[in-house]
Amino acid sequence: MLRDFSVQTLFMGVLTAFVGFASSFAVVLHGLTGVSASEVQAASGLMALSISMGACAIVLSLATRLPVSIAWPGAALLAGSGAVEGGFSAAVGAFLLCGLLIVAAGLWKPLARMVSSIPSALANAMLAGVLIGLCFAPVKAIAFNPLFGLPIVLAWAVVGRVNRLYAVPAALLAFVLVIALGIDMPDDALGELSSALVPRLELIPPVFNTAAAVSIALPLFIVTMASQNIPGIAVLKVNHFQPNPGPLFATTGLFSLLSAPFGGHAVNLAAITAAMCAGTDAHPDCGRRYWSAINAGITYIAFGLLAGVVTAFVGLAPPVLIEAVAGLALIGAFSSSAMAAFTDDTREAAAITFLVTASGVSFAGVSGAFWGLIAGGLMLALARFARRKA
Repeated sequence: MLRDFSVQTLFMGVLTAFVGFASSFAVVLHGLTGVSASEVQAASGLMALSISMGACAIVLSLATRLPVSIAWPGAALLAGSGAVEGGFSAAVGAFLLCGLLIVAAGLWKPLARMVSSIPSALANAMLAGVLIGLCFAPVKAIAFNPLFGLPIVLAWAVVGRVNRLYAVPAALLAFVLVIALGIDMPDDALGELSSALVPRLELIPPVFNTAAAVSIALPLFIVTMASQNIPGIAVLKVNHFQPNPGPLFATTGLFSLLSAPFGGHAVNLAAITAAMCAGTDAHPDCGRRYWSAINAGITYIAFGLLAGVVTAFVGLAPPVLIEAVAGLALIGAFSSSAMAAFTDDTREAAAITFLVTASGVSFAGVSGAFWGLIAGGLMLALARFARRKA
């Protein structure tokens, strides 16, 4: 096993973890605070997720000898869901329920097939509707203060023309420089950052209610399976690996259950960063590429232990600036989900799903993401019924 290790897989693993963490931790923090998490709870959730992702990647890659990359799903969906009755404790209850559903999907094939049967156009339209609000954040940041917002956007745009992988890290670096050079630090800022160096997980007692289950758990489960787990399997197959999906899904669900009590919403098979670990750049010998995922897992755990410092530093800036970084990180996901949603035969149903979701309107305490999926599904069923009658 150790003889399969190489410097190339070490480099790719560290790069994968850096890109995965730097490009999306802002989205995770914004999503957790969007469902009423405090700064301490958000830091705990970020730490729990990073450690869970890393441990899951290490366990699965060692067990299967496949480059199984792990990511965190649906954080932007949390920001779109908004606060629910019961506060963050209710959100934690929904995270636990989502983890149970993922385990069930891995162990019980009919449930996995049921999720797979949801039209991808509607799932993508729901995701696009959730993401669009956050994608406005870079524009709002420039309007808030051009001297703060423009450097972040310009760094993303210029570096992205050279290498898309480094676009969001460049925006994150610009964000750090804006905070360091342009914002007056409180007198006790250094003390807060120093105290945050000590890793601390916050145990959050869960509360279970219907509103959180329907607004958070169900949409999060659908997005996790349809937009991450299933594409993650496809990425492995494209790179000539033959994974057994059921055990992989069930294991990610188990690690989701372990992170949920500490504020982590879920972990899943990676889709985008999976291509980095599974491709030829990780190693010419496909039998040794699993070490790239193991190295990525070790690096994720190291990043997780620094989550408190990351969260405390981000908290020094106006919220709109970190939202801008998160929005820039999600533009690619928004564009790809929007393009996949508006296909010819389901365009109208997808549009209904997108508009209801993007409206942000809640009915009966349930967020628009769920109702958007229901409305689009009804429109699609009506269109198909009309075609059959014709």
